[in-house]
Amino acid sequence: MTDSTATGSGTPEDPWVLQTPSLTSSFEMYRDEAADPPVLVCTVGKTVLHYDLRIIEDMHAMLKKHGDWMPLGNADEQKPAKEGSVEAWARSTDNPIGGWYGLKKGLRGRVGNYVTPVLEAVGLVELEHNARNNSVRAI
Repeated sequence: MTDSTATGSGTPEDPWVLQTPSLTSSFEMYRDEAADPPVLVCTVGKTVLHYDLRIIEDMHAMLKKHGDWMPLGNADEQKPAKEGSVEAWARSTDNPIGGWYGLKKGLRGRVGNYVTPVLEAVGLVELEHNARNNSVRAI
């Protein structure tokens, strides 16, 4: 684990500049609370992803209830998510919104890769930064 390397405040004018858990890529993320529903906007290169903004509070609550490290289980939307992982939770019908937190069809996966660094940046989780197979836990 390392401390978050994030910069920015998470607004459209001053987005967070974050790194993936493996610290191999950087991306930008900001809250768009005026959208309906409110979203996290993630820009990776030229690709723009949207995640339901409720994921920040919902994931933190889920991780607190889980009480231990949980694997990220990164997977694209088209691939199955590893059971018991953050990725599986973020697409499960049993989560608080009843399905996908990712909002752009075809680009709804990779929650562990792009959303967990936001939770780390705002001090809600500890996140591992290994080359692969990272996990996260609530603070």
